[in-house]
Amino acid sequence: MTDQTPEPSLIQLARASGEDVTAAPVDLAVRVRELRKARQWTLEQAAQQAGLARSTLSKIENGQMSPTYDALKKLAVGLGISVPQLFTPKSSPQGGGRMVSTKRGEGAAHATTTYEHELLADQMVQKSMLPYRARIRARAFEEFDGWVRHEGEEFLYVLTGAVRLFTEFYQPIDMVRGDSAYYDATMGHNVISISDDDATILWVTSMG
Repeated sequence: MTDQTPEPSLIQLARASGEDVTAAPVDLAVRVRELRKARQWTLEQAAQQAGLARSTLSKIENGQMSPTYDALKKLAVGLGISVPQLFTPKSSPQGGGRMVSTKRGEGAAHATTTYEHELLADQMVQKSMLPYRARIRARAFEEFDGWVRHEGEEFLYVLTGAVRLFTEFYQPIDMVRGDSAYYDATMGHNVISISDDDATILWVTSMG
């Protein structure tokens, strides 16, 4: 996938879970409003946290506009969650032996300038983990717009190539195939490839 490839709708990251995998996806407007109110923030406070105009956030909450991925990233950072969590209801205990599988290359894809994500098990949204495969495009820390941080904990496993894991409170760690790391995702973190080709990793993020 290249930067010119049209990005799939992020709504595709959140289909209903359980037996009915064709049910309507999460309503972004409702989800954002619920997240804001859960934090007892006014529109003005939430907009300031996200670095968005109050009018923009109001339109998002009222379903009057489809936000860009850049706006979604700012909103997610402001709320302290990941972008996919904007489209995923807070998980609750589930039973009944649920299971989904994802064939190679069939995950929900989304590319950015630094990472190319393939969200796995995207049919099941009421889950406690968010697994995804990522191709690391970035080659320098400066390619990121600051630290990435969100709710929950995160597990990283290097599949191919070599990466450098930057974290807010620790020295950078160079990792090769088979190496792994587990860390608090509220701590700032970024990953770059230090191999000739883009490295690939498996990321598993807890849902808060």
